[in-house]
Amino acid sequence: MPAHNLILLSGRCVRVTDATGAESPGPVVRPWSEGGPALRPYEVMVILDADLEAEEVRAVVDRATQLIQSRGAELGYVDFWGKRRFAYRLKHRWEGYYVVFQAKAEPAAMDELHRTLSLADEVLRHKVLRIPDAVYGPPTNAGAPADA
Repeated sequence: MPAHNLILLSGRCVRVTDATGAESPGPVVRPWSEGGPALRPYEVMVILDADLEAEEVRAVVDRATQLIQSRGAELGYVDFWGKRRFAYRLKHRWEGYYVVFQAKAEPAAMDELHRTLSLADEVLRHKVLRIPDAVYGPPTNAGAPADA
């Protein structure tokens, strides 16, 4: 009896026989339930009102991260950049408090986060980006020498 291999063919898992290389009668489709949910890496930047206290900034970020974690997301690093001056006025303000965080989540969870941040009064602007797997993780120093 010949051994079988599974290959990915146009987004489907197909069984191929080693001896002849011919495709078996039906494709083998692997449901997501076998590999878990389709978690994709995202990076989120939030610009908050600079007039907020540090506790209020942390509370807003905690609410956002708890929202996506309750929908099965895995939270990555959270980076509080602090207050930065804008190049132009944004909602009648010249400063904002920047927070950047990464998470691996399903698209529906990030859609809900986008909706929630859009409705939050303390959020001046936000951006949710789908990033490549290779970029996910804590930032590396640009000036540091690479390991050889």
